[in-house]
Amino acid sequence: MNVRACILGISLYLCSIVVAEEPKNYTTNCSALLMGQFICPDPSYDLIDPKTQQPYGCTEKNVAKVRCRASDEIICIESGNSTFEREIPCKWTNGYSFETAMLLSVFLGMFGADRFYLGYPAIGLLKLCTLGFMFMGQLLDIILIATQRVGPADGSHYVIPYYGAGLEIVRSNNWTYKLPQDDW
Repeated sequence: MNVRACILGISLYLCSIVVAEEPKNYTTNCSALLMGQFICPDPSYDLIDPKTQQPYGCTEKNVAKVRCRASDEIICIESGNSTFEREIPCKWTNGYSFETAMLLSVFLGMFGADRFYLGYPAIGLLKLCTLGFMFMGQLLDIILIATQRVGPADGSHYVIPYYGAGLEIVRSNNWTYKLPQDDW
């Protein structure tokens, strides 16, 4: 009798393991997934444009759509499989090289070549006529371009051919303020 009960118990245990391991797909709107339920961008997807060092398809609004992958057993309504598209932040570039702007500023900044290159012809002409504001304007422009405070006139970012230093300018105004925390 004990042998039969033992065999029955073992068979029930093995059946529960087989039933528990059976994959159950969950279909959902993948744009509402939480962190940890997806990986974005999909690592098997070639994301970076080697010319701009930014994601492919970066728009003037500084966003790019990339392919993401939901966790195992999650099926997206949008695509019918586990992949979906999501917008990520990027820096839109229009072909202005950071290195070129720096070299022009250092060597030809007194003639306004850096400002002409970046699309500021009025300041470039003023620097040309005043020999770079008696070299003080040249020194100031070297610092402003090196710290990326002065960029291309069309609002794009520099093409920086490496994953190196880049400044993020954080500004505060009347719409941004600190929210009081519970423990304050």
